[in-house]
Amino acid sequence: MVELRENEIRILAALDKLNGEASIEQLMAECELSDSAAMRSALILQENNLAKIQAQPTTKIKLTSEGEIHAQNSLPERRLVNAVIALDGKATLADAAKKVGLEQQFIQIALGWTQRKKWAILDSKTGTLQVNSAPSEGSDEKLLSLLCGKEEIPIDKVPKELQTAIDPLKKRKAIIVEEKTQHSLQITKGGKKAIEGGAADLTVSKKEVTQLTPELIIKGGWRNVRFQKYNIQAPVANVWPGKKHPYLNFLDEVRAKLVTLGFKEMSGTVVETSFFNFDALYTPQDHPARELDGIYYIKEPQYGDINKYADTVKRVKETHENGDKTGSKGWGYKYSEEEARRLILRGHGTCLSARTLLSKNLEVPSRYFSIARVYRPEVVDRTHLSEFNQVEGIVIDEKLNLRDLLGVLGKFAKEIAGADKIRFKPDYFPFTEPSVELSAYKEGYGWVEFGGSGIFRPEVTQPLGVSVPVIAWGLGVDRLFMMRAGVKDIRGIFSQDLDWLRRKQVT
Repeated sequence: MVELRENEIRILAALDKLNGEASIEQLMAECELSDSAAMRSALILQENNLAKIQAQPTTKIKLTSEGEIHAQNSLPERRLVNAVIALDGKATLADAAKKVGLEQQFIQIALGWTQRKKWAILDSKTGTLQVNSAPSEGSDEKLLSLLCGKEEIPIDKVPKELQTAIDPLKKRKAIIVEEKTQHSLQITKGGKKAIEGGAADLTVSKKEVTQLTPELIIKGGWRNVRFQKYNIQAPVANVWPGKKHPYLNFLDEVRAKLVTLGFKEMSGTVVETSFFNFDALYTPQDHPARELDGIYYIKEPQYGDINKYADTVKRVKETHENGDKTGSKGWGYKYSEEEARRLILRGHGTCLSARTLLSKNLEVPSRYFSIARVYRPEVVDRTHLSEFNQVEGIVIDEKLNLRDLLGVLGKFAKEIAGADKIRFKPDYFPFTEPSVELSAYKEGYGWVEFGGSGIFRPEVTQPLGVSVPVIAWGLGVDRLFMMRAGVKDIRGIFSQDLDWLRRKQVT
């Protein structure tokens, strides 16, 4: 005799009523059960050879929100062509769009598709469209009509003559194609026999409970119940609890490690003066990095106030012009305080180091870091963004040398990015000497350049009132995460792919 719970009995009865086979969705509706409860009961029935679970992969298509608009109002190119026809077969793009009330975001799309489908002729000189007669309905329009008002349909239910429209509409983001698995339950001979035998073959188990409560213990009720057994392999509905973005978790880890190593965090404003972003770092005012293709300038207001740093500005000015007391000859040009006041979006985190070195709270020896959002008009590609993050660090001590810098960088690349190998090569920056570029290698990922580093020149430290060596580095923390997480394209860090965000675990 098989002992079952009430839910299993109900599902067996429902299967018998539905001619021995039904989808999980049908059983959920028939027995008023949740997805997880229905699947759990189905597994128990299968374990007792009373029913058999069958999985059938299927592909379904459905309209997106944009597709629903097109299904109801017709494709943008159809609406545009109809408007031109209504305007005697010839009209400007603006007039035709206005005539049919075509939404702004669809105007250029409609124009492009009228040309691709050869529905209209565009006179580029006058900007007019000409249509002789209304084109026949295409397979893409017929497919949208088929999907209109439906939640989703199996792809094999799409007529053969409309199959060619699936890919183009998918690329236009008018439809979504989803791979799904349809589960169904089929009653076995044993299940059929048990149903026909009734109480002789099946009994409903005692009331099941999921936890032992004080009341069950005190009143002795535990004697009359059965504690539910859990099948840890039973499929249940996916639950995606809220969690921090994987990249934000990584930044928190970087911050925690640096704090553990004795670093104090620096902070500052995103809108910075050219003085701290460039001048205080001994970058001449005619340097290419200060051109429009190298930095973002603030349109309004254009200038900030640096009067409170007047003494420092004076020392920096003299250092740029003639080297002042640093032993350098300077850059040999006429320094402009107006240029120093120009407001920009900070182009690197090193401006925070300059402000820290100038601070009256600076300690010697000490070490500082920042994780700063920075902005440059870069060409966006696989490894570059125009808005990215840098981890900036400085160490201030009387006995520092290049060996110390290389040791810190190597430890950083291996512990933070999980690199297998590192390499250094000489580089040049206006504010460090010597200067070093750090690259790291990870098996299966390859070599990645992380950023620059070096020892601040006296032309940087002395005008800021610091007389001891300062080692500094500015690394692309986005790239550190890419290597750690195996992300090949930097744009993927800011992905809106929910599947990646839900499943990504960085170790």
